[in-house]
Amino acid sequence: MCLAIPARVMALLPDDQAVVELGGIRKDISVALLDAVKVGDYVVVHVGHAIGTIEPDEALRTLAMFAQREAH
Repeated sequence: MCLAIPARVMALLPDDQAVVELGGIRKDISVALLDAVKVGDYVVVHVGHAIGTIEPDEALRTLAMFAQREAH
């Protein structure tokens, strides 16, 4: 089973790296698989790599579902 989670890009770094934030935690990831990523974009992260972008409203809905699931 694989899990990919939406995270917001907080900073772009050299060498196709970026800093993303999820639930207050910041992590460096690779964005090498994507063409154009900007600060503020939401990306889908799987094992340290952004594998796609996601619309902000969809990302927020997905994150809300994860949070709701954790509360139960």
